Parts: sequence; C-alpha cells; structure tokens
Amino acid sequence: MRSVSLTDPPVSGTTLAVSGDSAEKAPILIVDDLPEKLLVLRTILEDLNQHLVFVRSGREALREVLQREFAVILLDVNMPDLDGFEAATMIRRYKPSAHTPIIFITAFADDLQTARGYALGAVDYILSPVVPQVLRSKVQVFVNLFAMQRQLRRQADAHAAFVAAEAARRAAEENDRRSAFLSHASGVLNRSLRVAVGIHDLAGLIVPQIASLALVMGADDETPGAPILVATRIDSGGNTALFVELSPADLGEPVRTALRTAMRHKQRCDFTAAQLARLDASSFGLKEDTRAVMRFRAAAVVPLLNGDHLLGALLVASRIGDTPDAAIDWRVLEDLAARAAAAFENVRLYESLQTEIAERRAAEAALQESNRRKDEFLAMLSHELRNPLAPIQTSLEVIRLIAPADPKIIWASDVMVRQLRQVTRLIEELLDVARINQGKIVLKPANVDLNAVLRQSVEAAKPFMDARDQLLRVTPFADSVGVYGDFARLAQIVSNLLNNASKYSEKGTLIELTASLDEQGAVICVRDQGIGMDAELLPRIFELFTQGRRGLDRSQGGLGVGLTLARRLAELHGGTIEATSEGAGRGSTFTLRLPCIGLVSSEGAAALPAPSPVTTVCRILVVDDNQDAAQSVTTFLELEGHVARSAADGIAALEAAAAFTPDVVVLDIGLPLLNGYEVARRLRQLPATRGALLLALTGYGQQEDRAFAESAGFDRHFTKPTDPATLLSCINAWALARKQKMEEPANT
Repeated sequence: MRSVSLTDPPVSGTTLAVSGDSAEKAPILIVDDLPEKLLVLRTILEDLNQHLVFVRSGREALREVLQREFAVILLDVNMPDLDGFEAATMIRRYKPSAHTPIIFITAFADDLQTARGYALGAVDYILSPVVPQVLRSKVQVFVNLFAMQRQLRRQADAHAAFVAAEAARRAAEENDRRSAFLSHASGVLNRSLRVAVGIHDLAGLIVPQIASLALVMGADDETPGAPILVATRIDSGGNTALFVELSPADLGEPVRTALRTAMRHKQRCDFTAAQLARLDASSFGLKEDTRAVMRFRAAAVVPLLNGDHLLGALLVASRIGDTPDAAIDWRVLEDLAARAAAAFENVRLYESLQTEIAERRAAEAALQESNRRKDEFLAMLSHELRNPLAPIQTSLEVIRLIAPADPKIIWASDVMVRQLRQVTRLIEELLDVARINQGKIVLKPANVDLNAVLRQSVEAAKPFMDARDQLLRVTPFADSVGVYGDFARLAQIVSNLLNNASKYSEKGTLIELTASLDEQGAVICVRDQGIGMDAELLPRIFELFTQGRRGLDRSQGGLGVGLTLARRLAELHGGTIEATSEGAGRGSTFTLRLPCIGLVSSEGAAALPAPSPVTTVCRILVVDDNQDAAQSVTTFLELEGHVARSAADGIAALEAAAAFTPDVVVLDIGLPLLNGYEVARRLRQLPATRGALLLALTGYGQQEDRAFAESAGFDRHFTKPTDPATLLSCINAWALARKQKMEEPANT
C-alpha cells in the first residue's frame, strides 16, 4: 500500500488506513473525479478508522470492486467518461457487489435524478456540500453492517451467525426506513417555491409521525413576513395534527429563549428538565383547554442551516404519555433540518431571482420608454428647427432674385446659403443618432463625381481648420471618378473624417486629404499629425459615442457620432473605413474605400438642376401656420411668374381652395384646427381640387411621415428647408406635363 501525507489530495488507487491492521478494517470505496472533494471526504471519514480507497473515475471503481468487497461505496454522480449512474449499474451487475450499499453524492439533484438513483439500489442520495456528522453517521452504519457480516462469516456458531444477521437486517431496514423517509421529505420540501408552504410541509412531516409537537420559525432577515407555525398532535396516539400560525409575542419565555439560543449559536439546544417542567400549551400559544394534557418529556431546537447560512429554527418535542417507541430520532431530525434548510435556501434564491427579474424588466421598460421619448424629442426638435429655416432659405432666394448684381451682395448671399446648408446638415445629424439605432438611414443614389464630393467636403470643413490655423493639403483624383451613391452622404463621410482630424490635431499642423485608384476602386485617405490612438482605443473608435482623449475645456466639441456615421454610411455604399495609428501622439490615418463605376466628365454631378422655365402660369395656394414661411414661399412663386395665395390653418385652406380654385397646393402638415393630412383628403374629394398637384412641405421628414403623406393623397413630399428651386422645378414640370396632355387631343 502506498503511504500518503494527510494534507495531500488523494490520487487514483490511493488507500488509507489510519492505524492498525488494514485487513481488520472495513474497506470504503470513495469515487470522485475532483481531488479536492476526495480530500474533503478523506478528512471527514478518516475518524472512522477504516480502510479508505480513493479512485477518480467510474472505470477505476469497477476495477476495485472486482478486486475486493466494500462496506459502502460513496459515488459521485457527475463524472466524465462514466457517470455515477452508469457506474452503479455496472456494479450491480457484478454478483459479489450486487448488494453493496451505494450512497450517491452530488451538488445538484431533482426528483428525476433522485428516483433514478434509488431505482439503482442506492441507499441514500446526499447533496454536496455534505454535513460531516451526517455523512459519518451514514457511513458508520454500513461500516458496522460490513463488520457484522464479516464477523458472521468467521463464526462457525450458527446461533451467533443468526443473531448477527438479524442485527444487520434490522440495521439495514432502519437505514432504509430513514433513507426512504428522508427521500420522501426531500420531495415534499422541494415541491413548492413559497416559504409559507415549505414551513407547513416541514411541520407536517414531523407531526404526528415523528413527534407530538413541532414549531417552525424563519429567520427574520431571510424570510420576512413568514409566520411561526406550530403543529401538534390532537390526541395521544392519534394521527391528526392541528396547525396554528403565531407571532413571536404569542410564545412563552422558555420557548423564545431556546429559539434565540439555538439561532445565535447555530447549534442544537436541548431543553433541561427544569425547562421542560415549565412548558405547557400556553408556551406554544395554544388554547387553554389543551393545557391539561400538554406536558413534555423531551424537547430541543435545531437551527436550519445551509452551510453557515441561518434560515430559521425547528423546535421538536415529545409529550408525556406518548408510547415508548415514539422516542424522537434526533439524527433523522437533524438530517431533515439540513434538507429543509437547503429547500428554504432554494426558495430564497428563487424569490431573489424573481425580484431581480422584475426589477430588470422594469428597468428595461423604463429604458425603452426613455428611448422612445428621446426619438420623439429628436423628431420634434428637428421639426421645430426646420420650420424657421424654411422661410430663411426661401427669403434668401427672393433676395437673390431681386437684388442687384453687386459682387458683395452675391458673396454675402452665397455665404448665407452655405451656412444654412451646414445648419441643416447639423439638424440631420441629430436625427441620425436615432436613425442609426433603428436602421432608418435611407440613401438617394445617383451618379456622383468623387472630386465634386471632395470639393464639397473641403468647403464644409475649411472654416473650422482655418480657425485653428491648420494647413489642408488636398490631392484629388487625377481624373474625375464616378460612384453610384448619395452625394450628400458621401460628402458627409469625408467631412466627418476631416473634422475629426482637425479636432484632434494641434493648431498649425498639417492635414492631408489624398485620393487615388487601385484595383478594388477609389481610395480616399485623411492623415493628421494629431494625438493619435493607443491600442486600447483603436478597436472601439467607430463605436457610437466613443471619443478620444479630451481636456476639461472640451475644445474639440462633437457628440462622438461622426465616425460611427461615417462607417455606417460607407458600408451602405458598399465601402469600408479603416483607422490606423502608430500610437498616442503619432497621428492617425483614416482610409475610405469605395467601389467606383469609372471616369465621368461632369464637373457638377451634385449640382441641383436648374428650374424648368415657366411655360404655364399656375394658381398656387400656400398653406402654413408660420406666417414668414407662407409669405416667403408665396413671394418667391410670384416672382417666378405664378399666381399665389396663402392660408394659415386647415379650415382657412379649405375655404381658400373653394374660392381660389388652385392648380397647386403647397401644404404644411402640422396645421392648427385641421392637420395637413386631413386637408389633403378633403381636397381630393372636392371637384375643383381633385386633380390638383398636392405638395407636402413640412418639418416631418422620416420614412413613416412620407408614407402617411402618400396615403393622404399628396403627390410629393418635401422636407423643410427645401431649396425653392427644387420646389419650383417640380411645379413647372407638372404644369408642362399637364399642358402637353391637354394639347394631345387637339393635335390629333
């Protein structure tokens, strides 16, 4: 036999005999794949002074069973290769070990696993972590049984053999009875996840089968609000129990003292003879008419412990007058208390989990509501900001139409137009935050010249760079390169990259914008000499709201959405953006790759089409509750040769339409008295305006807003601020098409 240190974890095939001749000791087979659990079991069982054999797999256990007979086998359920149930099945098939007691040890068990274990002939099913005293007592029973069986074989005297066999049989039956009771108790205690039900079930397991009276109390901090339950046998020798719920104030002082002592010291507390003499029915809050028969011969309090966690206390008492064989089996009760504590701990964890789930659901609902309100706020903010921009843009066009051709006036109007477009783009970026999360970014693709995109991007970013005295070096494509994409969104990508480079570069530094072609398409690079990026930031640089290092003055500004937008927009165009940096303080390079469609000759791919010339004068009704917006559009249309009128609300619009009979109605959506959708529906029902051109001109510009407008009868949807030239081109094109349609019958 190999000798080992008591502090070393056992290894497979290790045997341990603490003292004496190992041949005289009962062999106990301990099977577990975890060395630390084998060490714990050895520490618990070595006091039994028996021959301990440790193995770490089911196959090694089978090998040991073939070599010798064991008093008991402690078998782990969850093992690799061959689990505990499979090993037990094969052990039972081997005739010499067909009846060897098997105790399953596991960290988790449900009714199905427990039933399977007992179906294989297991004598017990112990949950880990085990209670040392309980495990030793159980193993000791089988050790004693084994010793008795071995002694019987050695004795030639048939009478001695018969007596030993009877003793072994009675011990086995008692153990089976205890095991069956505890197995049944485990099932009862774990069938409900309510504390009150568990307390009632525990008391019902004890009274009247085991004792005359039981009291179950939960710990105040673990089972708040749980009642104290007293169960008592109604008459001596009867099988009926009375259950009474009490409060601590209903209990007598001896009972309260014993409960406090057991729970404070976390150990069993037995009543002394003097304390027993003071007990009567009132001590347990029971009625007066039962006091005459309430005298007790034994009582004790057992704390309900799960590990070192106190979950309550169990008081059990036997009355004077009970039959002699009704003595309380305290070992069974202590084991029952341990199982009850484990069940109550499961209930506590379940309730805690349910509370956490409810809190998380409430938090998720609050977050979703917050996101919904945020999206509504962004949409409303965009609408409110767009409304004043619309008359500004239209008024600028009016000024450009009537102002003299003075270079300074032309320069000033061009500046205002450019800055107005920049403000409009900022408003759109506010909405892009919500659109990114909802996947609602929609492109308006066309054939676009990338050099024109670069020029537009540089024009947008140049003022910011000039303010920081930064030098921008631009190397455009050698020839005009075309892509199929959204000009505004492509310009936004490059502008965001340039703005990002400027924000994170010092004053007076160089920023390079270079464009070239390779075999995969167009390549646009933005290089800076700024703060750079470390290895931790680089993988997250395109995540929403991620920003580089900032000072307290936040001089860089921004919301941390620019690079995220740039990457998402590039992907929508079938392209990619990559970021590289050699480290902090060494600058950064962002590379945009786009699939191109070849060379183009147009220098103004992104320019707006010129308004169609007025060939037919139209009667146009402009409806907007913003007086400046309505008047500016009306004035612009009149300057372009049309006859225009305005109205300020939905009811006035219907009245004006009846009197004015417009060919075209330019209609806002958010109108007082009657909204634009309802006005459009009613106009479509009037004979005079059934065939009119209905144009929605509104600050509501999301996809669902366009769908609502179409369903209400609008022909086109324009989002404020709309370039007046675009609006005019739409009206003139419709008027020309209507005129040509009317002339076709005359020509034929």
